[in-house]
Amino acid sequence: MARGTSSTDLLRFALLVCLSVALMIVDFRSQYAHYIRSTLAVFVTPLQVVATVPQEVAERISIWFISSEGLRDQHEVLKSEHVKLKAKLQKMQALERENENLRHLLHAAKKVPDRVLMAELIEVSLDPYTHKILVDKGLNDGAHIGQPVFDPSGVMGQITQVMPFTSAVTLITDPSHALPVQVQRNGLRAIAFGTGNSDRLRISYLSPNANIRVGDVLLSSGLGGRFPEGYPAARVVAVKNDPGEAFLSIDAIPIAQIDRASQVLLVWRGEQKPKILAQEFEDSRDLEAQHR
Repeated sequence: MARGTSSTDLLRFALLVCLSVALMIVDFRSQYAHYIRSTLAVFVTPLQVVATVPQEVAERISIWFISSEGLRDQHEVLKSEHVKLKAKLQKMQALERENENLRHLLHAAKKVPDRVLMAELIEVSLDPYTHKILVDKGLNDGAHIGQPVFDPSGVMGQITQVMPFTSAVTLITDPSHALPVQVQRNGLRAIAFGTGNSDRLRISYLSPNANIRVGDVLLSSGLGGRFPEGYPAARVVAVKNDPGEAFLSIDAIPIAQIDRASQVLLVWRGEQKPKILAQEFEDSRDLEAQHR
């Protein structure tokens, strides 16, 4: 039985070899085999595609996980860079605003005929009933009580306390402050009182027939000897004539940036020489006397 089976297998093998040789000869000598292969490929191709699907899916999933992880890392890096760039932008904007304020101050200082000194605001009073600031100039810089303080736009207040290296400034909006002013349009004199609001002054003691109207600019009048004459102080925004009152009710807004200024100008009037200049003047006189 085993021998018969072995002979049959050999016969089949021989037939298959002969068939293979015959097919190769036919394929080499004619085009029939090409058509057969093309026909078989139509049926075999879908099977090949289906067989490669699991591998392609596995590769795509692997790429997706790698890409997602890379994108997450890139997102974190970009987010960190965004925060850093935003902080730098804010710093640059702050520096730009500070430079703009300094340019305004320098421009204002050139227009002021009196001697001026730039000072930095270092503290704002937290007391809601007073409007005071602290600047970084004091006795050592020649500052004195009653000295007028300005910003690039106009009058801010006056020094009411002097320390060696700092000074306290009472703003014109403080309820205890009174500023002699005059209307730029016609020279009408008045007093501007602080109201406790950083955007409001009250003009008092003007009779109902006083020539003042909304839009008038109020300048420092120079009366009282504290503030030099002709500096912008406020602009009239409301004029009310109540028949039951003896005086007009007038509201004005400060021209100076009361609640936004970070640098200010300390002003010495022409007749007020700071101690530093006075000492220099005395030294020059001593030198002249020695030469004589």
